[in-house]
Amino acid sequence: MTDDFNRYQTTELPPGYAQLAWHRGFGRQIGPLFEKRENGHLTRAFRVEEYHTNGMLNAHGGMLMTFADMAWGGAVEKDEDTWWVTVRLLCDFLAGAPLGSFVEGDGKVVGRQDDVVTVEGRIWTGDKTIMRGTGIFKVIPRREGAPMREAAANKKQEAPTSPSDAAKGGGRSFQAPATFFSDPVRQSE
Repeated sequence: MTDDFNRYQTTELPPGYAQLAWHRGFGRQIGPLFEKRENGHLTRAFRVEEYHTNGMLNAHGGMLMTFADMAWGGAVEKDEDTWWVTVRLLCDFLAGAPLGSFVEGDGKVVGRQDDVVTVEGRIWTGDKTIMRGTGIFKVIPRREGAPMREAAANKKQEAPTSPSDAAKGGGRSFQAPATFFSDPVRQSE
């Protein structure tokens, strides 16, 4: 689990990076992931931890593909509350990322037809490209009741217009039930 620290983990990040708030489901298993938004450009990253590695202590190919999905899919995001799904992901593995490496990735939109977007992407560590490829992503509407990303929720939060609005959460568009962010495995214990 990612909330169990080990001797390889570090909190040191290159300038501009912040932790991506993906703490539910699959994100909780592979994280933490980081992102940097500068001048309309999104770069995502992760540090290769022991639980990301294969038998050679390099980032596992499945982790790199998962990360490519997140890094390259991020190229279709117009803001921090854009939702998308992956249609296709083609990856070329070029080199390994050893335990402890800080791996970065980004994508560039190269085609768009309606809500389907084609992205070319690259994943690297230091000056070494470790993966390149292409992804096709479909932008979808935000599902009703789905939690917003923290930054988008903060931007969209409105001041309460009445005492009853304040009691409901100050005009926020989503309030999670108390058990929403709980660990279902621990609930059954």
